[in-house]
Parts: sequence; C-alpha cells; structure tokens
Amino acid sequence: MTTSLANQAVPTPVHHVIKGEAIAGGECEYGPSAARFATPRLELDKLVWTRDKPGPAFDTPVSEIIDVLEQTGQWLKADPQGLVAEALEHSLKTGTLPRNIMEFSYENIGAPFNRAGLEFQLRTELGGADVIDGWRLVDDAPSGRPTRVRAFPPRLIHIVAGNAPGVSALTVVRGALTKGVHLLKLPSNDLFTAPAILRGMASVAPGHPLTRSFSAAYWRGGDEQVESALFRPQYFDKVVAWGGDSAIRSVSKYIGPGFELVSFDPKTSVSFIGREVFASQQVLESVADRAAFDATLMNQQACASSRFQFIEGTTEQVDRYCALLQQRMNVERPTASAIGPRVPGGLRDEIDGLRMLAPAYRVWGGYGGEGLVIRSEDPVDFHPDGKIVNVVQVHDLRDAIRHVNIATQTVGVYPPERKALLRDALASAGVQRVVNIGGSAGIEAGLPHDGFNPLQRFVRWINDEG
Repeated sequence: MTTSLANQAVPTPVHHVIKGEAIAGGECEYGPSAARFATPRLELDKLVWTRDKPGPAFDTPVSEIIDVLEQTGQWLKADPQGLVAEALEHSLKTGTLPRNIMEFSYENIGAPFNRAGLEFQLRTELGGADVIDGWRLVDDAPSGRPTRVRAFPPRLIHIVAGNAPGVSALTVVRGALTKGVHLLKLPSNDLFTAPAILRGMASVAPGHPLTRSFSAAYWRGGDEQVESALFRPQYFDKVVAWGGDSAIRSVSKYIGPGFELVSFDPKTSVSFIGREVFASQQVLESVADRAAFDATLMNQQACASSRFQFIEGTTEQVDRYCALLQQRMNVERPTASAIGPRVPGGLRDEIDGLRMLAPAYRVWGGYGGEGLVIRSEDPVDFHPDGKIVNVVQVHDLRDAIRHVNIATQTVGVYPPERKALLRDALASAGVQRVVNIGGSAGIEAGLPHDGFNPLQRFVRWINDEG
C-alpha cells in the first residue's frame, strides 16, 4: 500500500476524516508522478463503529440534524478557513476536470444543504421525519393488528463517485438524513471534496453526534486487505456503490447475508428529438444549443450526459442539425469547457474509418476536444466519450426505443409534448428518467434516482407488531 519514490515532486496531501476528526499525514503515496498524492496510514479499527452501542446520531432529532446541515452549507459558501478553496486547488492537481467546471461545482457545493431541499427529501422519500425519529403507527392493516414501523438508522460504506464534486455533497446529505454511521471511500479523482465538507461540519458543530457519524478515507479500490476487513455485516449493513462495471463487480464479491449492495450502476443517457425541431431556424438553433448542453455535462463525464441523439427528419435536415450541434458543443459553459480532452488514438481510427463510408456516415468536428458529431442510420458500436455524440436518423422516435435499456438513465425529449407518448414505453425498456431537452443536469434530490428512492434503500425498515 505504501510507496516511496525519490526525486519526485511533493505529493499533494490528502486529509482523512475519522469520526469528525481531521487526520493529516503522508505515509502512503499513490498515483502517477504528475498527479501524485499522499494520505495518512489507515488504521482499520478506527474506521468502524461496533454494534455493541448505537451510532452517535441514532437518537438525535432530525430537525437538529437539518440545523447542522444548513449551517454546514452556509460555512461551505463562506469558506472562513479557506478549506474549500484549498480543496479546489488540490483537486485540479489530481482530478480530470478543467478549472472552469471545478470552480462552478465548488461555488455550488453548499446547494444540497438548503433546508427546503432537505425537508423535501424526508417528505417525498420517507413520508416525513417521524419515521426516522421514532416509530410510526400503522393501524389500518387488514389483520387489524396494530404495528409500528421505524426507518432505523443504517451503518453504511459509501464507494463515492469522483466524476463530479456534487456526488460527495449528496452522499453526506443523504447519510446525515438517515442518521446512521457512514464511511466514505474517497475516489482517486475527487480526494478533497468530502474531507472539506466533513471538516466544515466539524467546524460548525464540533463533537456533535452528526459530526462523529462520518469518516472519509482513501484506499486503492479493490484492495482485498482493506475491503475484506471492512465489508462485513458485524460492522456495516450495506455498501452504497457508485462507479463503472468493474467497480461494482469488485464490491459485489463481498455481498452476502446481512451485507447488502445499493448500487448506482454505470449509466448512459440519450436524446429523442422530433421532426418539430425543423419548424424554423430559430427553433433548430435553440434545440441544438440545449442538446449540446446535455451532451457536454462535465465534459460528458456525467451519467446524464447525452451520447446518442435520435432524430426524425430527412438526411438534409439531420445534417443541418448535426452541424449546429457540433458548433454549440464547442462553447464554454459552467458545466463544460470549450475544448475537452483530445480524442484517443484508437477512437480516432474508428472514426476515420466511418469518414470513409460517406454518405452513410458523416462526421463534423475534429479530434482536438472541440466536440465531434457522427451521423448514422444505426448507433455506432463504440462508446462515445469526451464530447463525442452519435446522431442517429430515425423515421419515428418510437423506432429508437429498441436502442435503450436498463443502463439508460436519462432521455431528453423534444418537443416536451412527445414525452407523454413515449414515457411508458421508455420505462418498460428500462429508462429511469425522462426530461425536456436541455434538462438533463441536476437530478432533484428527493425524487427517484436511478429508479429508486435512496433514503428508503439506505435505512433498515423495522416492525414492532401487535
């Protein structure tokens, strides 16, 4: 786990947070020389909460927890100790997103901590705070037997995704609202957001039960020495995992009786655009701009980023759309850079091959990260990534439904009126979210996420019957 390298640039220091206490130290080094980082040594026994006593916040009123969360959000915005600014600068050294996107993300890192949003989550996902604070009476069962139900605070390990800083904020918020104990495994591409948030919480509420309910630490994903010791039902109820196929499969081998998996599976997203888009040049330009916004979210690293766009129209019409789409992808936005990563060599070879198959295929844009659009009659057989979109010409949007499945998260639709005709068939095919074109960003906390209500899945539902 520990590596010693001479004649290297000083690695970026990563703080662990253990039960509310920030831990410094650089005993363990990881990463390539250009993005090397150092963490404190892991002490596994300090990363668990034993079951011989309740977690610190199990009996803390959720109203008090919301107070602490709201103060934490205000602290993150004010950044009185400069920890958020420091986390931003460190993230730029070790992460993959450019400065403009990261600055926007950190400017809004406190947004999930607003009181209205927190209360909305409790109301929509759990039916209110009473069931997490105590026992809700159910007195209308067909048997006539009265029952009390509680959403009991859980013990969770979170494998946090690093493709956007907001994931760490959302993880802390959801964990806090469920009042359990939470160990966050830091992702190598976002090592600093969660520690900054937890250090902020400790600053506004030092020693508070909620503060003592969170730890965040880094270990290399898949490290059996660490994970076989931690991923056990005597310490935790569930592992909440975000990530790609390999990450989910790596975690799955520890799942068994008493230790469950809550998975935010790897997802991709698409767009459905009706022929109404060609009603006028103004409409066409507006929709192309909104579709480009969807396609370039976090430089296409977000699950909600549109990679395939299915559109009704003649070849001449679709080509007009493609040209406009590529132009609008080459625009700097708060959630995207004008120039993203260069297209890798292997993918360039694939696209060069398609260029030779014109007019069946046509390509707009280049390989320098400015955005690239491929028009075809069927979806390409590779995964568009790094600001690449495959626009697929269809006769009817219903014909495109066969190209979505359970791995399709979001479908952006234009015009909005077409959603009502498509949504049931999309849901049957496996889609979890249908939005207006341009509305892919910002999944509302409190609404279903990837087809389930997270707070409902996080807690342990307990009955007291009779």
